[in-house]
Amino acid sequence: MTPADSSAAVHPCPALLIAAPASGQGKTTATAALARWHTRQGRRVRVFKAGPDFLDPMILAQACGQPVYQLDLWMGGEDHCRALLHQAAAEADLILVEGVMGLHDGIASSASLADTLGLPVLAVIDGSAMAQTFGAIALGLARYRPSLNFYGVLANRVGSPGHAEMLRESLPADMAWLGALPRNADAALPSRHLGLVQADEIADLTQRIDRAADALDAANPPLPAPVAFNASPHAPTPRLLDGITIAVARDAAFAFLYPANLDTLRALGAELCFFSPLSDAGLPRADALYLPGGYPELHLNALAANRSLVLAVHAHHRSGKPIVAECGGMLALLDALTDHQGHRTSLIGLLPGEASMAKRLVNLGMHSVLLPEGEVRGHTFHHAQANCLRAPHDHSIAQRHNGTPEPIYRDGRLFASFVHLYFPSNPAAIAALFTPQLS
Repeated sequence: MTPADSSAAVHPCPALLIAAPASGQGKTTATAALARWHTRQGRRVRVFKAGPDFLDPMILAQACGQPVYQLDLWMGGEDHCRALLHQAAAEADLILVEGVMGLHDGIASSASLADTLGLPVLAVIDGSAMAQTFGAIALGLARYRPSLNFYGVLANRVGSPGHAEMLRESLPADMAWLGALPRNADAALPSRHLGLVQADEIADLTQRIDRAADALDAANPPLPAPVAFNASPHAPTPRLLDGITIAVARDAAFAFLYPANLDTLRALGAELCFFSPLSDAGLPRADALYLPGGYPELHLNALAANRSLVLAVHAHHRSGKPIVAECGGMLALLDALTDHQGHRTSLIGLLPGEASMAKRLVNLGMHSVLLPEGEVRGHTFHHAQANCLRAPHDHSIAQRHNGTPEPIYRDGRLFASFVHLYFPSNPAAIAALFTPQLS
């Protein structure tokens, strides 16, 4: 198959947004199963994730063999989302978008995203403790928002083929049935406090996805009708980082990297070099440093033992080179971090103060940061409580009126915050964060 010309005005491609009545129904498992099943049929599948999320996309990328990008109307804007879908439709035979929370939950709901972008909706419903009520729930999801293009249903955690047939028979005649996933611990995806465990931590992830996909063979899920994805006008990204090399931390401790963030840095002209704070003895030769989020609390001993890296980060900062540290990256810059078991470890010590992991979620929500160069949008989601002894330079602005702002720390060319920035929201402002001062 030859991909369509990505510059064409319209690319038709079958697409589904996979939603559910609530969180915990199995959207990620179902999306991964569908992606793998269609990939086995020889189709090119592109998968997206609605809203800010790092962990689900790692699983979904394993299922489809392609990077998974985020679709968020507030963080990236409608034109950005349309451009991502248009580009994917040029090279794919099927587009799947995993929704967030329940189908109609929140202002920026999955239903709103589907309506805005013209995506048909597939509902994943946990049928483990119900029979005909399954059909009533499906009908309510379909009719609650009349403008929604509701396509069909996939049942999860089904007890037997007979149970699956009972659920299927409860549906209206015009509602597509895409199959049933059995209640199977060997196909389930393990979780941690921020959601799913990172893909590379699940030794048998491929087998788990394959088992889930096997269950769809009986239903032979049909492809929905193609959606016409239109090109979205956008100005070319100015190459404000031409000649700049950015060292990007990327390993098991610092893995929360949006593919679109890396694309933005490259479009700005930057050269990216990746390194591991866990195993590399120092920093690559670079003009700027990017420490993204992740799970530093799970790798405290390895981080503390890498003293040559600590010295390199301090030298980088003393030389006036930029550092952008988000969430876990910021925690690593503090004097010390205490994990969930109460184990305290000294870390890089570039920011005075300490942090500890809390048993409950500390902050969650969409946030923006006002820089001199403009507004950058993103989100926060963390279980860490930080006590930084440096006075905040500013605070983030929570999208929700009752949201909790996050402190922003600046020290020379250092920018650190719990906020995960979404670089496509303002590439020019991001370029300013990573541009070294002229000597």
